[in-house]
Amino acid sequence: MPKDTGKKVIARNRKARHDYHIEDTWEAGLVLTGTEVKSLREGRASLTDGFALIFQGEAWLEGVYIPEYLQGTWTNHTARRRRKLLLHRDEILRISQKVKESGRTLIPLELYFDGSRVKVEIALARGKREWDKRQSLREAQDKREAERAMKSKQYR
Repeated sequence: MPKDTGKKVIARNRKARHDYHIEDTWEAGLVLTGTEVKSLREGRASLTDGFALIFQGEAWLEGVYIPEYLQGTWTNHTARRRRKLLLHRDEILRISQKVKESGRTLIPLELYFDGSRVKVEIALARGKREWDKRQSLREAQDKREAERAMKSKQYR
């Protein structure tokens, strides 16, 4: 049987691009238990409250909700446990230096299968202020209206 190739998205943090300015992104592996992987294969996860942090030279992902596997037994995992991120040491050092700057945080953008491995895309982000959010919504709306006008003129 051929191996699965490609990227199968499990969960996206759509609110992150609304609430934060994304400055840089990295792909990281996750250390998971068997029941977590089975639960993810069912497509059940939430990144909305998730964040990443660097602690004692290691990267950790917290607040990500992976529900318990329904057919799991006593080996089942807890839904919101701290999960280790797999990154190279120089990437961790570079990220930790950038996070130490004021107002920067690490957030998960996307959780996906890359072949048979679970990966997470983390981003270095800076929080948007309320007027930034309104500005980006206005720009998106103006872009949609311009595309709609161009499309209607094209058919005439």
